[in-house]
Amino acid sequence: MEAIYIDPVIKRATIKRDECVECYACYNGLSQEHLNPVMVRTVRKIFAMMRVRFDPEPDVCPTAAFEPDELTWPRVVRRAFSDPRVPHESTGVEGRGTEEVKTNDVSGRVKVGEVGFTIEFGRPGVGARFYEIQEMCWALAKAGVAFEKKNPITSLMTDVPSGTLRADILNEKVMSAIVEIKVTVDRTEEIVRLVWDVEKKLKTVIALGVGTRCDEKGEDTVVAPILERLGYKLERAKTNIGLGRASRPLETPARETVNA
Repeated sequence: MEAIYIDPVIKRATIKRDECVECYACYNGLSQEHLNPVMVRTVRKIFAMMRVRFDPEPDVCPTAAFEPDELTWPRVVRRAFSDPRVPHESTGVEGRGTEEVKTNDVSGRVKVGEVGFTIEFGRPGVGARFYEIQEMCWALAKAGVAFEKKNPITSLMTDVPSGTLRADILNEKVMSAIVEIKVTVDRTEEIVRLVWDVEKKLKTVIALGVGTRCDEKGEDTVVAPILERLGYKLERAKTNIGLGRASRPLETPARETVNA
């Protein structure tokens, strides 16, 4: 997020709190050596005077300078969407979307003749503000889509039918967030074009995921042609082979006769 920078005046590493998404990558990724700050700075100044270049290991913080703040509402929302190790209160699982889109769990949420969309904001390394996500949610709501009830973004809506998010979180910045919706197959192109129109107004990055059910041969001959016509080169991100739940009654295998 470029939240940590060297202040040219005080010549110290400083954090832009408004750009920090509370991902805790700096805190969790560095070993903390707890050395005396005065000693460390003195040694570095001596090296600089002697024109000796000193580059400490990038994964070591010698003075244990990184210490997380105690987060309160609404800033705590940043960590929930930015630190993948933190279970989200609305889903009970780590990360930004539902368990369906993270583990491809067999839930039967997307039925035959339907298309599930994941609209992800902010990755890689850009981040997103909730007021940007708000613009997309409003547009989707006007189009009459069904927001996934178990999605963390949906849980932050004060009015789901209109796609309106809580006013007190709109300026919060997160690593990424995922809006999950589903529509009938005949609306696939409409939704893709809607996302195209809205994303032109936003500063963040949007990744669009499309999920549908394959036929009995494991192929998709309905949604794929629509996406190809729109200029997408299709890649199968996830293929659910149905090991999680029996989709039809199991047949009793015929017993073989074994001659003694």
